[in-house]
Amino acid sequence: MVHSDSERSTSTLPLRLKLVLASAVISGSLVVGGASLSRADHSVAPPAGASGVASSALSGLSGPYTIADAAERALPAVVNISTTRTRQVGSNSGLGPFGDDPFFRRFFGDPGPDRGGPREHREKSLGSGVIVSPDGVVLTNNHVVAEADDIRVTLSDGREFEATVLGNDAPSDIAVLRLGGQDGQVFPFLSLGDSAAVRLGEIVIAVGNPFGLEGSVTMGIVSAKGRADVGIVDYEDFIQTDAAINPGNSGGALVSLAGELVGINTAIASRSGGYQGVGFAIPSNMAAEIMQRLIDDGVVARGWLGIHIQDLSADMSAAFGVDGQDGVLVAGVAPKSPAGRAGIERGDIIVGFQNRSVSSAAGLRNLVALEGVGTPVSLSVIRDGRSRVIAAKLGAIPGQSKPVVGSSTEEGAGLLEGLTLGPLTEDRRSQLDLADDVQAGLVVLDLAPGSAAAASGLRRGDVIVELNRKSVRSLKGLERIRREPGEQLLALVVRGKASFYVLVG
Repeated sequence: MVHSDSERSTSTLPLRLKLVLASAVISGSLVVGGASLSRADHSVAPPAGASGVASSALSGLSGPYTIADAAERALPAVVNISTTRTRQVGSNSGLGPFGDDPFFRRFFGDPGPDRGGPREHREKSLGSGVIVSPDGVVLTNNHVVAEADDIRVTLSDGREFEATVLGNDAPSDIAVLRLGGQDGQVFPFLSLGDSAAVRLGEIVIAVGNPFGLEGSVTMGIVSAKGRADVGIVDYEDFIQTDAAINPGNSGGALVSLAGELVGINTAIASRSGGYQGVGFAIPSNMAAEIMQRLIDDGVVARGWLGIHIQDLSADMSAAFGVDGQDGVLVAGVAPKSPAGRAGIERGDIIVGFQNRSVSSAAGLRNLVALEGVGTPVSLSVIRDGRSRVIAAKLGAIPGQSKPVVGSSTEEGAGLLEGLTLGPLTEDRRSQLDLADDVQAGLVVLDLAPGSAAAASGLRRGDVIVELNRKSVRSLKGLERIRREPGEQLLALVVRGKASFYVLVG
């Protein structure tokens, strides 16, 4: 359990730090490549909100800025956020709010049978936030304030305010708060910098409240930009930094030496649950855009094209006869979608969106989402080696599809190395929850471990609908596909409602 500052004592602080770190580890880590991605807070993370964007470039400043200058400018605007929420727990939660958590049981053992039934538990958590306007708008992470019954914000000068949520957006982990106070009250705030102008290797500082230690400042560099597919939230474009970020830093400020906010600290990659040199911050440009939509509309209505896209590898580029790996490959187009109506086709390579170059599928997804519903857009596309510009109007994102369910029946073994295939029967179609336009193909029923097919990314339950740009409707249809020795086959694969290309060796 995380305690508020008033409940802390100097003599017990080291022990509390150890306990807080443990609870952060067991309350929701996500394993990625042997490391875990831990929210950078104690049990839930901080909210988000922001205002205008200013330049973060150091050129043009009236004088040089040191780390101390930037910290002095940022500290008054970085706040401590304390939340309380009520949840139902069983009586076997006598070991604390994590007694019914499987991670807790792994480390501390099973507390035994439930003897008293469910009870209410008041859970406290601490995080950070950043005041971004003089009227008291605060940006933080959504996971800091999610489901909170009470939100209290403490400024660096000790003043405490109740806060209300103006809006929150779980897919980006941004929340916007408003501080309560007297009318006309002016708060210290931090200007938002241009996160796109931040360079790799640039010195930045992280300001927040790790382990409830208010006003802590750490220093590092920008290690990477545009980190996506990390697996933390749905829409990712993280700044990576080695500035120390620990539990309690979530929602705090990543600040340039110009003294401007360039990111909202969100998560850490760690095997221990604490700082190990890899932290992630939501870039200020994304946070500012989402904040403004939450303030104006209360929700973020994301744009939708209705295409399935994937990154281009060197081999995939060669298979489609294009030079380099710039752009993203369209692996499928949803029926009656904005993309379908605009004339975008499977196999197109999108290299530009709204006069901005496109280099990754995650980047294009973010650009489309932030343009919003109903926005007219233009896409630069390469089709069959020729460039063209396609105009479209973005729609609204439909509901999510159900998870894919595979089949265990074995048919057609050996027709492709490492694959066991079977025809797409009506029964299999219903199990796999495919799009209505997928009426024929070959279902992957099994894959040999260590085979080239397994290494290609195929899974049981995938449906192969094309090989080398030719439709495949039956096992017998494979006989039409000619394959030179050592040649890789270009397969179009459907997985649930999505489609993508793979090269099968």
